[in-house]
Amino acid sequence: MTDPLPSAPHTIAEFVRGYEEESRLRGFRCRSCGLVTATWGLACSRCGARDLEEAALAGTGRVVAFTILSVPGDEFLNDAPYAYVVVELDGGGRVTGWMPSVRSDSELALGARVRFVPSYRPGVQFQPESPGPPPAAP
Repeated sequence: MTDPLPSAPHTIAEFVRGYEEESRLRGFRCRSCGLVTATWGLACSRCGARDLEEAALAGTGRVVAFTILSVPGDEFLNDAPYAYVVVELDGGGRVTGWMPSVRSDSELALGARVRFVPSYRPGVQFQPESPGPPPAAP
């Protein structure tokens, strides 16, 4: 007898709808080893356990890799060039996305802080994280 396929807390469609329509990033946390991932799956990529729970992912993180796309797919033709980024989210998980405000590699650095920006456009969009308001004078 073979083990039945595990079930996931949400479907791939719900995963995508989370960032495209609900303005949130969804992921999974492994109950066995604690790995947090933004990649949809049925088993933990670290330990193989099939006990995943849904986890809300942070909307902020840092750029760990990027490239500038000058010849994009059809959906982004009018946006080129732009940065295609890999972001390590605060609290765990890595997400790929795009930054339409970045037009050249001199405008972005590895380690740059970014935040998820809900958009009507497809994919996960990021923008530079603003430093926030200055502290109030005493």
